[in-house]
Amino acid sequence: MIILDGAKQRPARETKGRGNFVTETDLAAEKAVLSLLANEYPDHAVLSEETSSDVERWDEGWLWVVDPIDGTHNYSQGNPNFAFNIALCHDGDPVLGLTRSPAIGDEFFATKGGGLTVNGQPARCSDVASIKDSVWGMDMGYDDGRAAKLLQIIVEVWPGVQAVRIMGSAALGLAFAACGRYDFFVHSKLYPWDVAAGIVLVREGGGNIFTRDGGPVSIQNQGVVAGASGPVAEFLELTKGRDWR
Repeated sequence: MIILDGAKQRPARETKGRGNFVTETDLAAEKAVLSLLANEYPDHAVLSEETSSDVERWDEGWLWVVDPIDGTHNYSQGNPNFAFNIALCHDGDPVLGLTRSPAIGDEFFATKGGGLTVNGQPARCSDVASIKDSVWGMDMGYDDGRAAKLLQIIVEVWPGVQAVRIMGSAALGLAFAACGRYDFFVHSKLYPWDVAAGIVLVREGGGNIFTRDGGPVSIQNQGVVAGASGPVAEFLELTKGRDWR
């Protein structure tokens, strides 16, 4: 309710960097979530985008990772592609992920070993076998150099792909890759609160998620390739040894 009520008022935003904003609603929603977590799980650490920095070791014990509004730029302009994102990690491994799109009403939820649901119904990632048959989701992030390199890869591949989509929310991009709305998703500048929920969503949807080098992914990795196994493997081979950091 905090997020949707704020959206009706088109909240004022403060600039954190080019294209990177925060609103009063981000702060209010985060405050409410942190209060709930402190009451219910007082012994758990919390890592949250706007205000919380009490984490000394992200890879030890229980850790909640929170982004009150992912896609704040969209949110502040009345674009419905924004999300509330929360994950629970144990010893650095995401074991629960929830990505909710309040304006659209979609909810993507997964627990380790429990599968993926979208709006309460079981869901799976795409079974598309190759990039040429894929809808490719990507986002730019806040590093202009990395974004330019990713765009150059798209130019080189195009038109050898069905479509390219830019959401403006990494959380929704990963959720879409988890359930097959995107065949695969690529991002090269992420933060833990962007990716933590998506890791467990993609895994439980039967998809693959790797670092840009094809290695195991963690919440600390800035770049990921996620989605159906075929396009993910093909993209990693295409960019093997390439500097797109």
